[in-house]
Order: sequence, then structure tokens, then C-alpha cells
Amino acid sequence: MSSPTSAIPRRSFAIIFAVSAATAMGNTGLISVLPAIGRSVGIPDFMVSGIFSLSALLWASSSPYWARSSDRHGRKPLMMLGLAGFMVSMALCGLVVSAGLAHLWPPMVIFGLFLLARSLFGLFGAASNPATQAYVAERTPPEGRTQAMASLAGAFGLGTVIGPFLAPLFVYPVIGLAGPLYSFSLIALVMLFVVWRYLPDQRVAPEAQRPRKPVVGGAAKEKGMWRDPRITPFLIYGFIVATCQTAQAQSLGFLIIDKLHMSPAQAQYFIAIAMMFGAVAGLLAQWGLIRMFEMTPRQLLRWGVGVAALGNLIVALSPGYYGVVAGYAVSALGFGFARPGFTAGASIAVGIDEQARVAGAIAAVNGINVIFAPAFVLLYERYGPLPFLLNTALMAGLLVYAFRNTALKNADPKPVPREAATMATLEKSDEGGAA
Repeated sequence: MSSPTSAIPRRSFAIIFAVSAATAMGNTGLISVLPAIGRSVGIPDFMVSGIFSLSALLWASSSPYWARSSDRHGRKPLMMLGLAGFMVSMALCGLVVSAGLAHLWPPMVIFGLFLLARSLFGLFGAASNPATQAYVAERTPPEGRTQAMASLAGAFGLGTVIGPFLAPLFVYPVIGLAGPLYSFSLIALVMLFVVWRYLPDQRVAPEAQRPRKPVVGGAAKEKGMWRDPRITPFLIYGFIVATCQTAQAQSLGFLIIDKLHMSPAQAQYFIAIAMMFGAVAGLLAQWGLIRMFEMTPRQLLRWGVGVAALGNLIVALSPGYYGVVAGYAVSALGFGFARPGFTAGASIAVGIDEQARVAGAIAAVNGINVIFAPAFVLLYERYGPLPFLLNTALMAGLLVYAFRNTALKNADPKPVPREAATMATLEKSDEGGAA
């Protein structure tokens, strides 16, 4: 039996969903405890957000390579490699944090080791993202791809709910704030076993292993994807959206600690509450509203940045904690529209044989944006509302871009004749059943 949004068997889709959710859970759980870790160890705020920078660069540079590798070696091996990289990186980060909390080394040494341990995720953890996205995209007809991508993006949303919720529960008495990192590493180990044991090893067809075709408007090499006029507007849009969402999430913890005038450990519970509200709002968008109103990529691109701009403005102007939580939830609702909007739009814009390459480009965009987070935290240190006001301005600019750019205006899938759609669905179902 296949999943509602594609011809993928339900168990296979559930495993892929869980892979994405586990990674998101660990990453957002880490983000939620990083402000408390940094201030407990003595690392400056902007350097705390910089811990993700090297990892982000490695993620962006390695994602296209892993996307091509998934074409050659299959999706499952790359998912396993990504999970293994995530597992080892989290375990090493836990060891570094334990050393920092015990004051075994100076804060700057801890920062350097943390940076290197996290970089393993950027280098190897990036392998799973394009593999999972391509797995879903190549088995989903264009008319159902928006909902399929929204469902997969919902895994990220679910992870962002569970991660901050679990993080305070994993702060154990002896190991303290390092507990969540060890726990998320164990969760990744469990998921690695599940993928190895239960996900069918579906390799790509032999013709998909041939050299890729030149893309329209670009060179024959992979770099052409970044200059392809079909894709570039979505990459620009996605990069700015991801940058603003990451910057907001990494500034949120420091904002809450300062507004509540609490110690980092005491404020951790309130940080988790705020991030959970935001994650639930994102899930509402991806699992509820997109399906309820059958929203198209073009609508998602516009509504996403418009709502996110409003949410960031509320955060910037809120005098207290509850206003910050409300604004963060509103902005998360907007980002919950925007992310599947540019992902599905880019996927629909190209042919089936280019899905892995698009997935690699999208993964790179989602990774490299993190390098700008320290600059936003520096702005926060200068004037608290400034990063959120900047986000508001950027989202408003993207709203104009979504209305004026030709590719974004024409992002919706083309109508498919009923007979062709029926035949395509039957063919996809046969492929899924054979797996």
C-alpha cells in the first residue's frame, strides 16, 4: 500500500519521514540548549551561533556531491551515511560539552573542539537530505509533489516540536546540558539500524546512472544548476528564507534569557516552550492548512514570507515573553508555508532525471545560510529588536520578489490530462509494489 501523497509504500515513507524527523529533532534540540551551554561554559554569544558556521559551509559544499552519489549508489546507502555522520558528530559534541562544563579546558579551546565535532555533521550528515528528497520526488507525479514535499517538510516540523521538548528532559543530573547531545546520538543509532534493516534497497535504474543532461540556461556540469534560470529564483528565495529562519531561531534563546532575567539553565524550559509553539505552528501549515486549502507553490511562496514578516515584527515590538512566543509562532507558520513552496516549486520546474541535483542544490541552500547567524546575534547584542526588524524587511522584499519574478509566478504544476494522470499513477504504483 502506498502513502497518500505518492506511490511509495507506507512503511518506506514512514522510515524516510523518521530519518528526517530524527535529524531535525537533534538539530533543533541542540539549537535550544546552545545558548545555555555557551553562557555556562563562557563562550561569547555570537561565537555560540558560529559553532554551526563551519558545519554549514561543509554541508553546502558537500550536498551536491552526495546528491550525485545517491544517483550512482542508491538512496538508502546515502541515508545511512548521513545518519552515521549525525550520530558520531552528536556524540563528540556531547564529550566536548562535558569537558567544557567541567572546565577542563579554556572556553576558546572548547569552542574550537565543538566547531570541529559539529563539522562532521556538515561533511557527512549532509548525505541523507538530498537522498530522502530525491527518493520522494522521483516517485511522485508533479500534481502530487507539493503535498508530498509538504509531508516530508512536516518531518522537519515534527522534529522541531519534539527536539526542544525532549532536550530539557535529557538534562540529566550528572552530565547536565551534555545529556541531550548523547541522547540524540543514541536516537540516530536506532534510526540507522531501522534504515539498514527495514528500508528496501531500491537502486536507481541503469539509465539514471548515465552522465546528466545539460540543463537549460546552464553548463553541462553540476555548476550549471546554480545558473539555471528555472531554478535560480527558487534558490535565491530559499536562501533568504532559510537565513532569516535560522537567524531568528538562534537569536531567540538569548532574547528569552535576557527578557526573563534568569540563569541559562532556568530559562531553558521557557526557551523550549517558545520553540515548541513555533514548531506546532509550522506543522499546522505543512500538515493542515496546505492540504486543507490545496495550496499551490505560488500561493505558498507569497503567503509564507508575508506571514513570516508579520511574525518577526511582533517579536521585535514585544515587551515581554508571551509576545515573543506569539510572534515566533506566527513567523514559524509563515516559514512552514515558504519552505515547501520553494522546494516543490524547484522540483516541479525540472524533469525527473534532475531531481537529485535539485535536491542537492536545495540542501546546500538550507545548509549554508547558517554562516550568517553570528552576524544576526551581533546585531542582537547591539540592539535587541534589530535582527527581527531586519528579518521583517527581508521577508517584505521577498514578497515583492514572489509577485514580480517570472519563475516564481509560474511555479504551479501544469494541468495533466485525466487519462495521462491515471496511467502515471498506475505505473508509479507498480514500481512501488515491486519494491
